Amino acid sequence: MNYRHQFHAGNFADVLKHAVLLHLLRALQAKEKGLLYLDTHAGRGGYDLSAASIGTKLARAPEWPLGVGRLLGRSDLPPELADYLEAVQTFDRSTRSDNLLAGSSDQPPRFYPGSPWLAAAHLRPQDRAILCERQPDEAAALAGEFTGRRRISVQKMDGYTAVRATLPPPERRALVLIDPPFESGDEWNSILSVIEAGLARLPSGTFVVWYPLTARARVDVFYRQLLAFRDLPPCYTVELLIGGEDAGLKLWGCGLLVINPPWGSARPLDNLAKWLAPALAQGPGATGGVHWLVPEQ
Repeated sequence: MNYRHQFHAGNFADVLKHAVLLHLLRALQAKEKGLLYLDTHAGRGGYDLSAASIGTKLARAPEWPLGVGRLLGRSDLPPELADYLEAVQTFDRSTRSDNLLAGSSDQPPRFYPGSPWLAAAHLRPQDRAILCERQPDEAAALAGEFTGRRRISVQKMDGYTAVRATLPPPERRALVLIDPPFESGDEWNSILSVIEAGLARLPSGTFVVWYPLTARARVDVFYRQLLAFRDLPPCYTVELLIGGEDAGLKLWGCGLLVINPPWGSARPLDNLAKWLAPALAQGPGATGGVHWLVPEQ
């Protein structure tokens, strides 16, 4: 696995993924009972945006200015996005040495949080987190971020295996983020298999799958296979396209599949994706919204 999220941190896909993740976590925490947050492909806790332009061989343009960078200083953010941006700026302030200036609307960000940090920062005392990463140096960096943190376990292991090993949790409630790098030609089959296994172990669990929208992604095939599941619970997709298929973009959008979503979460996330489309557009045809695959009863 040669994927390094460092080069993509804070881009449009992160904005959507992390804003949706925080909204779902907050919605699930409306109930007092504790929950397990399981991150199957956690990466590291945070990323240095100053290194985002350093590729594996050649310099490259950082992606965050066209993502989270476009949100800085705006006063018209919807509530779900304001919560996300506040968390990003809090992480930046707490990580950099010049923290008196960090996180202000006119100060470019230096550090960006990954999903492990965003979730961990919002856990209640009754909640737990298991963060899985099998890539050795990413796992080591992740473990270093959370050394000594109670109720947060970092596991150097395959995240798909973790779903089978940790569900059902004692809390009987879980938010599972499945965010693979999509470098394997068999990734969709692995995702389908782990969803099926996860639902068998915890039918009421909330499962969230991030996926890219590209010419090779074949998301339509994945949808058909998913809908063939017997007794598939309510689920929807939240998608953001920063340009249409003819906009000349290699990655023209991304989405999140949400299985067993918290009640009432679809409308605010639909509004969020619709707001983000023009704000983060990189070409004609930008759009966004929620689409139900299996509606709530």
